[in-house]
Amino acid sequence: MLEKLRNIFQVPELRRRVLFTLAMFIVYRMGEHLPTPGVNAQALTSAFRSQANTLFGLYDMFVGGAFSRATVFALGIMPYISASIIFQLLGAVVPSLEKLRKEGEEGQKKITQYTRYATVILALVQSYAYAMFLESLGRSQGLAVVPDAGALFFISTMITQTAGTIFVMWLGEKITEFGIGNGISLIIFVNILGGLPNSVMQAIDSFRAGNLAVLTIVVLVAVLVALIAAVVLMTQAVRKIPVQYPNRTVGRKQFAGQSTHIPLRVNTAGVIPIIFASSIMILPATLAGFFPVDHPAQTVVLVQSQRSALQPALRGDHHLLHLLLHRGGAESQ
Repeated sequence: MLEKLRNIFQVPELRRRVLFTLAMFIVYRMGEHLPTPGVNAQALTSAFRSQANTLFGLYDMFVGGAFSRATVFALGIMPYISASIIFQLLGAVVPSLEKLRKEGEEGQKKITQYTRYATVILALVQSYAYAMFLESLGRSQGLAVVPDAGALFFISTMITQTAGTIFVMWLGEKITEFGIGNGISLIIFVNILGGLPNSVMQAIDSFRAGNLAVLTIVVLVAVLVALIAAVVLMTQAVRKIPVQYPNRTVGRKQFAGQSTHIPLRVNTAGVIPIIFASSIMILPATLAGFFPVDHPAQTVVLVQSQRSALQPALRGDHHLLHLLLHRGGAESQ
């Protein structure tokens, strides 16, 4: 393993690509700590705790915690991914887009350009919704997340969030072009990885406080190892479709038939089913959060917000499992 890592830095081209990718990661992580103007950070931290078990908490994990901190990268790369999915679906039903897909590299360039335009539109819409979310967040708790809400705050938030999304999209494309490739997936990978150390530290604090027993940690580690083995097995698993080539004659030479196979991945869907399953599970709590505090729908929030002694450790496994599944899904594409 160490020998392979050493060989990476001995090849000039590969070393340049790895260092460029790491530099882009540093730039991205620095941008995740630039706050959005007009937001009270302390009030936001307190108010967002109630959103941890909702879709907003899941979204926050995929953007590396930038959503809960209201940084300029709060939307992350998600608008670009949404635009890409939209054009992939439209490519199967819109004749003009289907024709572009069949034109090869030139057609793909045009689709990529359209995807960028759609990303800007989606970022503007989502940034406006995000500004409304920040303005209303914490009202039931008496917290002023946005002390001076108004038109200026909405305009500045839309500009900063849209610019941040465009910059993240540019970083992903540059990593794909000049780095080690698959820049968009690597950015999401770094986002999920960024939340792992905090989860591990929470588990350690729970152990020191006596909330986690040694036997519990051993069981969790065993389950985590089994999960890693299962993820690796399903990611690398292929179904071999046999192919038989008959004997053939070329001129006076006769070539014997050959047997080979076509490898088809077992998990062709990658991480998408996991993301949708997680979203469906926490969707009720998200919808219940829009009702008044005394509404019966708040029972769903109460059930999902119950804390247990195992939750800090399980949260760390949750981050790591998403991380492994995402990388497996990216490799299978």
